[in-house]
Amino acid sequence: MDVGLVLKIAGIGMLVAVASQVLSRSGREDMATLVSVAGVVIALLLLVGEIASLFSLVQEVFGL
Repeated sequence: MDVGLVLKIAGIGMLVAVASQVLSRSGREDMATLVSVAGVVIALLLLVGEIASLFSLVQEVFGL
C-alpha cells in the first residue's frame, strides 16, 4: 500500500466533511447526505485495485 493512496483518501475525507458541514448548515441536508455517499463511493473506487491485489495474494499464499 502506498502512502499516496492514504493521503488521497484522507484528502477526500476532509473535503467531504467540509462540504457536508457547509451544506448541513445552509439547510441542505439531502445534498449533504448525497455528498457523503459520493465520498464513500469515490474512496472505495480508489481502493478497488488494492483489494484485488490482496485477493490475488491470498490466492497465491493458500494455493487456491
